[in-house]
Amino acid sequence: MTDTPTTAPANTPPPTTTNPPPLDRAFYTWSTFFSILTNTAPPAHRTAYFLAKDTLNEARDCARCEESKAFLFAYSPVIRFLKHNIDLLDGSGSAQATISTSNVFCRRCGPDGNASGGFDPETGIKLCANEFRNRGHLEDTLAHEMVHAYDHLRFKLDPYDLRHAACMEIRASTLSGECRWAREFFTRGQWGVTRQLQECVRRRAVLSVRNRPACKGEAQAEAVVDEVWGGCFGDTRPFDEIYR
Repeated sequence: MTDTPTTAPANTPPPTTTNPPPLDRAFYTWSTFFSILTNTAPPAHRTAYFLAKDTLNEARDCARCEESKAFLFAYSPVIRFLKHNIDLLDGSGSAQATISTSNVFCRRCGPDGNASGGFDPETGIKLCANEFRNRGHLEDTLAHEMVHAYDHLRFKLDPYDLRHAACMEIRASTLSGECRWAREFFTRGQWGVTRQLQECVRRRAVLSVRNRPACKGEAQAEAVVDEVWGGCFGDTRPFDEIYR
């Protein structure tokens, strides 16, 4: 899922979601960890625990993210294909018209866990280094945001228009691979067999639209997704078909 784009100077890395506070180890303990596992920790303790953990491990997480990012741009078929097709959309070589390792930034994000990355037309892609389970999860997130970048350049979409936002999320969730059956089954506890892809894409699109400031609630989000579903789910550009 992508973050809503924010205004920032061109060609500057997006800032971290929160400024690192002084590390409070009072919550970063085994007792807090086990209370989180057993779902007995108060919400404030849970938030404080993950904030302390992510702050302590920020350098390690970002280094691991940078290493995976470089590997994916060099060897991942889906990332290389998306980069090639983004490059074909504009021959100017401007930072706004290309996606590469230079404008994909690994950062520590807040402990809310609502997003693992975001695309900003002015600055590029932010990857939340503290949110990734493994390289495959990072690859799905990067592919998702690169589909957003492709759509921004190819179709000139307005991310603040709910219909455009719904279409962007439908396409990105469909084409990135994050809704493939194995990802849903093993990491999200979604065990459906029939129409699993469509249900995952629809669920994620509704959630994204619902979180937009202009959306008035769940019913409107569902209506907007239904309105654009047919054309957007069937549009697999730049792929010939759903790749993953």
